[in-house]
Parts: sequence; C-alpha cells; structure tokens
Amino acid sequence: MSSTTATVPEAGPRTRSLPRRLLGRPELGSVVGAAAVFVFFAIVADSFLSASSLSTVLYASSTIGIMAVPVALLMIGGEFDLSAGVMVTSSALVSSMFSYQMTANVWVGVGVSLLVTLAIGFFNGFVLTRTKLPSFIITLGTFLMLTGLNLGFTKLISGTVSTKTIGDMEGFESARALFASHFTLGDVDLQVTVLWWIGLVAVATWVLLRTRAGNWVFAVGGGVDAARAVGVPVRRTKIGLYMAVAFCAWVSGQHLLMSYDVVQSGEGVGNELLYIIAAVIGGCLMTGGYGSAIGSAVGAFIFGMTSKGIVYAQWNPDWFKFFLGAMLLLATLLNAWVRKRAEASK
Repeated sequence: MSSTTATVPEAGPRTRSLPRRLLGRPELGSVVGAAAVFVFFAIVADSFLSASSLSTVLYASSTIGIMAVPVALLMIGGEFDLSAGVMVTSSALVSSMFSYQMTANVWVGVGVSLLVTLAIGFFNGFVLTRTKLPSFIITLGTFLMLTGLNLGFTKLISGTVSTKTIGDMEGFESARALFASHFTLGDVDLQVTVLWWIGLVAVATWVLLRTRAGNWVFAVGGGVDAARAVGVPVRRTKIGLYMAVAFCAWVSGQHLLMSYDVVQSGEGVGNELLYIIAAVIGGCLMTGGYGSAIGSAVGAFIFGMTSKGIVYAQWNPDWFKFFLGAMLLLATLLNAWVRKRAEASK
C-alpha cells in the first residue's frame, strides 16, 4: 500500500506593496515638491506653460543638473566638493587659453582641458584619502587656489579678466555642435545640454543600482570603517567620485566656452552651493549613504522652474534666493519624513 505525502509549498519572499516601495525611494519628496512648484507657477504665471518657457526652464535645469549628478553621487559617498563651481570655469579657461596661445585646433585645447580637470579631481580625492582631513577643508582650499589661478593666469596671459575669442579657430564649430548646439523636438527648442543631462542621470543611475561600484558608493557613505572591513576599496571609490565631478565640470566648462566664445575668469563662484542644494532637494542626506541621481535631476528641475517661474510671474528676482532657501528647508524636512516612514514600514 503506497502512501502519499502532501507537499506544502515553501513560502517565498514577501513582495512589498507599491506604496511601501515608493516610500523607499529617496527622490519621492522632491517629486512631490516639483509637482507643487510646477502647478504653482502654471497658475500664477500665464506664460509658464508655453513651449519657449519650457525650453528656457529645461536649459536652466540642465546647466545645474549636469553638475548636480556627480555632486549627488559624491554626497551619497559621504563627501563634498566646494571647488566644483570654479572648476567649471577653470576647465573653460584652460581650453580657451591653450587653443589661442598655441594657435592649435580647438579640439587640442578641449583635450588638454579634460586632462587638467581630471587631474584636479584626482588631486582632491588623493589628498582626502591620504590626509583624512574633512572634504570641506580640502575642497575649500582647492576652491581658493582655483579662484586665484583663474584670475591670475587670465590676466597674465590675456592682459584682462577674460579670454580672447576663439570663434574663428579651426574645430570651433564642431566643438560647439557637441557642447553648445540646440535642436527642435516638436515645438520645443532644446539645448544639447539637456541630452548631456539626461545621459549623465541615466549612467549614474545604472552605476548606483546595477553595478558593484554603486554598492561601494553607498557603503563608503554609510560608514568608511565598515566598508573597508568588508573589502570595499574606499580610496579608489572616493578618488573616482571626485574625478566624476571633474569630468562633469569639464563638460559644463566646454559648454560655457562654446556658448559665449570667451570666458570671464571670475565666473562660477557660488555655483557649488547650487549643485549641493539640488542634490539635497533631490533626497541626498548631508551625512551620506542615501540619495539618487534621479533625485538630483528633480532638484535641478525645481531650481530651473523657480528661477524662471519668478521671471514669468513678473516678480522681483531678488526674491529668488528666499524661495530657494525655503524650498531647501521644506525639501529636507519632507525627505526626512519620507525616510522615517520608509524605515518604519520595513
């Protein structure tokens, strides 16, 4: 007589509900904030929803967003870079002055600028990992040095605070096509910086969520000693993050140069705060270990909508900094609330 045994299916892992998954996303608060800002300016500014206005908003967002992406990754890794703003100007100055003084093809200057800018990023990461000083101190020092070098070298070589025009040099038009051209999508005229921005967000998101390097970034941001204990290459990861900031500073610098043909040596001071604000509004924690590249893009979009929405609403632009500060505080509070709810729902 044969006996049969009932088979009890094994319990699989529980699937979290959609609301819980959404609460676990660091960019949730910024998305809610972006929707609120969009609706607000759509109501108070009649021209806000026009195609030309959308083009202007996206351009303003992309110029901040290109830099906000690597700054967000750096903040997830637990560090800051206060030299990011002037590094953009340094990149443009090196490209312009090298091309002009050497009477070379513009692309030669662009290539030299890439090497120099990456070297600055490597310097920041190397000094940080060697000395173990706070990144605030190291990059503040780099910020001051670059500010002085930008002005000093420009006046020494050009005799003024701006570079010479390179618009008539060989290779300028092809370089402009890559860094400062525009195209039409439907009724909207878009700058190529929007494509750079979207591409960088996509690559950074893939790195964070689908690669070992992304795990390393979260690990070093969560705790350096714990990360090192489990075999994470902390030094290599942090240097790589600073070089990523440098690469995006190079992209932004070439856009600056190719858009206006000349560069003012004093530009870029203060922009590093805008990049950090965009990342924080997008859900990055100041303490590291939490955030996303998509969130930084949403934060930059909020910045673009606010800066241009105030103009379209015909308000005094002096109020812009007030709104930016208010959004920073509200976004930080909302992100903290979302994170607590996400941790409580686990």
